[in-house]
Amino acid sequence: QNIEQIYEKYCNTVYKYLFCLTHNEDIAEDLTGETFAIAVKEIKKFKGNCKVSVWLCQIAKHLWYKEIKKNKKQKARRKQWSYTKI
Repeated sequence: QNIEQIYEKYCNTVYKYLFCLTHNEDIAEDLTGETFAIAVKEIKKFKGNCKVSVWLCQIAKHLWYKEIKKNKKQKARRKQWSYTKI
C-alpha cells in the first residue's frame, strides 16, 4: 500500500481514536495530520508485525502525550509568570 491508500483507509480511524483521547475536534484534526506526516517519514521502519491501524494509533498516542506535556509546561510557565507579576 502506498501512503495515499493508507491515508484514505485509516484517516477516519486515527481521527476517531484521537478524538476519544482529546475530546476536542481541532486538536484531533491537527494530530491526525501530524500522525500521517510522521507515518510518511517512518513508513520504511514499519515491519508489519502489527496492523497498520495499530501502528498509526501508536504514533497518534505518542503525539497526544507530547501535546499534554507541552500544555503542562505552558501552564506552569503562565503560573510562574503570574506570580512574578504580583
